[in-house]
Amino acid sequence: MLGEPESSLRRKVGDLECNALFWPVPLWPDLRFEVMTGPGGAVWNEWLVRAPGAAAPALHTVQDLRPWSCTVNEVARAFAPARPMEGSAPTRWALAITAPVTGEPYVAEFTWGLLQRLLPR
Repeated sequence: MLGEPESSLRRKVGDLECNALFWPVPLWPDLRFEVMTGPGGAVWNEWLVRAPGAAAPALHTVQDLRPWSCTVNEVARAFAPARPMEGSAPTRWALAITAPVTGEPYVAEFTWGLLQRLLPR
């Protein structure tokens, strides 16, 4: 359905080597659909990531976290240490983060790797 991937690379996750496959997303040219596969081709994860060379949004405060604007990895880096939490479905993720200035705790919820909403924790 997606056709051949635009690119791929090998990644090491712990002791296992996996493949990351990338497809362009016409609706969001700055994003790629990433599928991580393990040994034997089993799909481990699939979500949207920033395309190589595309600028990520500047994320300094929780006010910068707007729906559909940033990926799981971008929020995790900007608000480190972010704690992964279980999402409400296989295509959903959540991160426990803390506002840098105020120290207020939040949960950032993602669907297909894109931020959907920010909730007080």
